[in-house]
Amino acid sequence: MLTHVHGTLYALQVPIPYPMRFVTVLIDTARPVTLIDAALDTPEAQAAIESALGELGLHWERIERVIITHHHPDHYGLAGLIEERSGATVHMLDLDIARGERYWRMWEQWLAGHRRHFEDHGMRGELLTEMESESRRSRERVHPASRLLPLRQGERIELTGLPWEVLWLPGHADGHLGLWQADQRLLIAGDAILPRISPNVGLYAYTRPDPLGDYLSTLRTLHDLAPRRSVVGHYGPFLDDTRERAAELLAHHAERLDLCRAELCARPQHAFELSFAMFPRDLSASARRFALAETLAHVEYLRLHGELLREWQGHVWVYRATA
Repeated sequence: MLTHVHGTLYALQVPIPYPMRFVTVLIDTARPVTLIDAALDTPEAQAAIESALGELGLHWERIERVIITHHHPDHYGLAGLIEERSGATVHMLDLDIARGERYWRMWEQWLAGHRRHFEDHGMRGELLTEMESESRRSRERVHPASRLLPLRQGERIELTGLPWEVLWLPGHADGHLGLWQADQRLLIAGDAILPRISPNVGLYAYTRPDPLGDYLSTLRTLHDLAPRRSVVGHYGPFLDDTRERAAELLAHHAERLDLCRAELCARPQHAFELSFAMFPRDLSASARRFALAETLAHVEYLRLHGELLREWQGHVWVYRATA
């Protein structure tokens, strides 16, 4: 279903085979005709976007530009196919081109390091095998663009006939971008902030060293920006209390940090073991991977701030409190 956002801008909820069920794809019918985010490369997603384009009197060949908020598969998957069908230019934040998007181009080379990263922090056996299988399924649903054009923080682009500022909103992804229309106080937020759930903030083999520190800075930026309305990647398309939601998420991560402190003051642990205190529910291998990555983001934040030590013990990194 299409939802009108502002002027010539519409939001479409595209089905994805993940617990969130849908991802927001934006369509701007003004020239240059623009898609913001590109869902997964699945038949269901292609059909949903094609139907919405038809409803707006458009078709694939009319798309002139694709802007990707971040490289995760549910936002980037169809970018290359759209490029092939339409000749559209595909744009990402320069940092995401240099770091995150390379993951898809170098996937086979990076897979061993990705696996070793989780193994070094305590994940073992069947879970590693299942995680690798899930990674392969994700890769099959991503059609990378052949050429990417960089956007830069602070740059102005035209959308809906108005100037929008490119924002850098790291944490959920190193190179996550947002688009800000100051006069309307309207933010295209992607997954930088979400209702109902906290965006996954994880430390992976290829990410910046302190994703949680990055994300806390992003939340403070969004709190101060105080959008009148944000268009979000999941559970949307709209979030009308961005400032309050940013404050909630800052408090949420403060609580998670307190939990890490308490657990590691009680006894040293590796991050996989600690992830069961952070996320005690019974989780699939894929979900446990996200849980481990998020646990790592929290303990590395504390380590980088001098509250924890990390020691190599046998075949795994173990964290302990400094005092």
